[in-house]
Amino acid sequence: MSNEAPVRCWTAKRKSAVVIDNFKGKTTPVKVARQHDFTVAEVERWVEEAERNMEHGFRTRPKDLREQYEKKLQEIREALGDAHLQIYALNGIGACSTTRRTREVAAGGAPSQRSLCLAQ
Repeated sequence: MSNEAPVRCWTAKRKSAVVIDNFKGKTTPVKVARQHDFTVAEVERWVEEAERNMEHGFRTRPKDLREQYEKKLQEIREALGDAHLQIYALNGIGACSTTRRTREVAAGGAPSQRSLCLAQ
């Protein structure tokens, strides 16, 4: 046993340090499991996860990934807004004023009294 204090919180940084030591041959999953009271399978899962994700690290920079996710999120928000407008339009009675009310709501306002009256 070493004189080091036991690690209570295994952050991504600590896990990656163990995996890097494993890749460099400084330790093995068996040694890490014994030393920190893990199962060998747990440590091997960290290594497998690192291997799977390593390829993505070479393909794009994390900043690029973040931009991709933010763009996708914006597209989803826009689609949700469109769906909301369609539901609002379908809840109206008159077909002739549906387009007008949808445009008014899309522009950020409430439907005018005139477009509501036309629907009745």
